[in-house]
Formats: sequence, structure tokens, C-alpha cells
Amino acid sequence: MDKVQHFEIPVDDIVRAKAFYENAFGWGTMDFPMPGMQYVGVRTGPVDEKNVWQEAGFINGGMFKRNPQFPLQGPTVAVTVEDIDTALAQVKVSGGKVIMEKTQIADMGLYAYIKDTEGNTVGVWQNLKPC
Repeated sequence: MDKVQHFEIPVDDIVRAKAFYENAFGWGTMDFPMPGMQYVGVRTGPVDEKNVWQEAGFINGGMFKRNPQFPLQGPTVAVTVEDIDTALAQVKVSGGKVIMEKTQIADMGLYAYIKDTEGNTVGVWQNLKPC
């Protein structure tokens, strides 16, 4: 069974959004270098110095500046899969669409976005390194 790995929230103002989530929920934020976009990691639970979870039961996420050219316009979740190519083929067979083909994110993983049969956008993630 594939599990939800993280969430993503597009925002209009990164500074304002960081302040909101830090103040409203006590979440931690951390800027991540990403090609072509500003991406902020969001930590919703305790992690160690290597950013490894210290307790079960929460997921982390990220936020980035909303861009009309980018397929993600509202909050979404990302599902971790064993093999992204197989997962994307299964999405198509199941009636969904791939709206952003797989892209490698540094040496961390492969990522794509799909639309389900109901029009929702979902991320699909394959780890390249063991977690």
C-alpha cells in the first residue's frame, strides 16, 4: 500500500505564509534550493539534526510561490511509490492523467503530478535514497 509522504501548499507571499504557519501551528520552516523556484520545507513534528522524524504520526510538507504555469494551484498531498514509472502507468489505466511528467529533484527523488478521475491533483514521489 502506497502512503502519503508529504503535503504541498502553493502561496502568494512566502514570507507571509511562513509567518502564518509558524505562528498559527508552531510549524518550522526551512528554505530548500530548488531549480527555478523558491521552495520552503515545512516541519510539523520533531526531527533530528539530519531532518529525520523523531516520532511517528505526522508528515512534513512544503510550500512555494503560486505560479499560473505550474500545475499545482491548491494544497495537495504526495504519495510515495516504489516505482514511479509503474505508478504513472497505473494512474493512466485507472482513468487518471499525468499532468507533470516525472522530474528528478536533486539526488532525493523523482516527482510527478497526476489528476485523479475527480479532477484532484496528487503528487507521486519515488525516493532515490533510503529514508
